[in-house]
Amino acid sequence: MPAKVFNYIIIGAGVMGLSIARALRQSQPGASILILDKEEDVGAHSSGRNSGVLHAGFYYTADSLKARFTVQGARAIKDYCQAKKIPVNVCGKLVVAMDAAELALLQELERRGQRNGSNVSLIDAAEARVHEPGIFTHKKALYSPDTASVDPLDILVALKDDLMNAGVEFVFEARFLRHSGMTVMTNQGEYAGKKIINCAGLYADRVAHDYGLGQAYTMIPFKGLYLKYARNKTDVHMNVYPVPNLKNPFLGVHFTKTVDGTIKIGPTAIPAFWRENYALTHRFHPGEMAEILCEEARLFMGNNFGFRDLAIEEMRKYERKYFISLAQKLIPAIDPNGFGEFTRPGIRAQLLDRHRRALVQDFVVEADKISVHILNAVSPAFTCAFPFAAYVCREFVV
Repeated sequence: MPAKVFNYIIIGAGVMGLSIARALRQSQPGASILILDKEEDVGAHSSGRNSGVLHAGFYYTADSLKARFTVQGARAIKDYCQAKKIPVNVCGKLVVAMDAAELALLQELERRGQRNGSNVSLIDAAEARVHEPGIFTHKKALYSPDTASVDPLDILVALKDDLMNAGVEFVFEARFLRHSGMTVMTNQGEYAGKKIINCAGLYADRVAHDYGLGQAYTMIPFKGLYLKYARNKTDVHMNVYPVPNLKNPFLGVHFTKTVDGTIKIGPTAIPAFWRENYALTHRFHPGEMAEILCEEARLFMGNNFGFRDLAIEEMRKYERKYFISLAQKLIPAIDPNGFGEFTRPGIRAQLLDRHRRALVQDFVVEADKISVHILNAVSPAFTCAFPFAAYVCREFVV
């Protein structure tokens, strides 16, 4: 065993790992904390490639952890940004309906939002067009004035600086290999900790399996692409979303206003073939590809949770004209020739329940005496990060 034994070792320097370290430092000023990450710096994957939207908390059923933490989390991140002088664009959001059937779903979203403490309300189409003149909606729209946008990397860098100043240690380019008792073995050496906290994102299932936990789950990655609107920053004033399919965790192609006012449409939810399949051969991993393709083929053949329909629809979005046409349903007046390049892709670390053959829609945490595993930190995990981290520390770590 290494000579130094840390109180806590956190695997992963995304928003979850950093937020848990922050919560631990606030509650235990004298604890020794080490954060390991296989990349060169914080936020190399899902956290740093996040859309930056601070969600308002109206999508989630009242019994979910997402419902419990989204409203509180958005407020906490806004407060943090204000204290750190990090820009926030409180541009608001409209969810629009295409027909009468979707109007009923809007009403359900309003009910969920009000139960969750979210500031949301149904407004008529005329009022919605005051907020966003170019939209189409059937009779009503759901209005969320508190939805905001940030640059996630601004927050991640600020958190890293805070933690380093508070004595938290970092080791980058340290890839988890396996563990033995209290010792974490990496390509950079061995590190011992009394409690290991797995925030490894796309590889959280692999780390958990090494500890004998999370056996019911595996990771199915989905690639998210956004297309930037290059014509100007003024044709769209706020976030505009369609009514989602509440049976899966994806929100559909929508308009996002970034923190600097840029307009973009997306994302896709294209099934990826390996965990870091950002580009054709990026970090190609044949064993991973075989494992994930096998799971995806089973889902495709059985059309579990509509996976076959989802996969076919999402692959169509590689066709630029079709992708733009989905956004035009929300704002018909948008210039289809005004779009420029795709932004940097992201990969959603989406957990699959192997027994139910279903995507897991809420956060999942499993733990034993020596380890804690954040297995499913999907959207709106960035929004929820601060209160969710405090919950994990209170219920599973300390």
